[in-house]
Amino acid sequence: MTDYSRVERLALCDLFEAVGPAAPTLCEGWDAYDLAVHLYVREADPMAGPGIVIPALADTTERRMRRAKERYGFAEVVGKVRNGPPPVSIYALPKLGHQLNTTEYFVHHEDVRRAQPAYEVRELPAEQQDGLWKAVRLAAKSMTRKSPSGLVLRRPDGTTSVAKRPNERGSVTVTGEPGELVLFCFGRQQVADVQLDGDAETVERLRNASFGV
Repeated sequence: MTDYSRVERLALCDLFEAVGPAAPTLCEGWDAYDLAVHLYVREADPMAGPGIVIPALADTTERRMRRAKERYGFAEVVGKVRNGPPPVSIYALPKLGHQLNTTEYFVHHEDVRRAQPAYEVRELPAEQQDGLWKAVRLAAKSMTRKSPSGLVLRRPDGTTSVAKRPNERGSVTVTGEPGELVLFCFGRQQVADVQLDGDAETVERLRNASFGV
């Protein structure tokens, strides 16, 4: 099977080099340089990694990112990301690294692509879409826990997965290719190419909700 996390890694690094360090991204407050540094420290700096997922440690992560940015230029950071994690990193473990990076590099690749003045929604290989579907089904419950309503994910072929059970505000069905559902669940609702079905007010509330990463 193709390692699509590596495919996305390399494509993102190519895009970094094409757009330059000051290019905008969908990550609030981050340009391309900041995003590249984030990816580098996530895999290479064990002191920085925990703060990415544990808010109480976020200050440490920010300090480590600043330190990396002071030490390495943009091209050097991108080169380090392109080369992959160091051998001692958990991300270097073939199966685990692939699982941890399946959505990470896809989402951040799109964070750069879709922040540009013009972009097209990519047609991904079926194998990659299936991998993203598996990943989003596993991650959706935690990523959308702050959803104001119930949330059902649906592929174009009708396959569904319940991300959050209906509540007093009802439920919304979000239909799209798995890659687009990943973007939606990871907080990129405004750029995800999906269809939302449900009560109009509930749909609007969900579209503007704060969840994901």
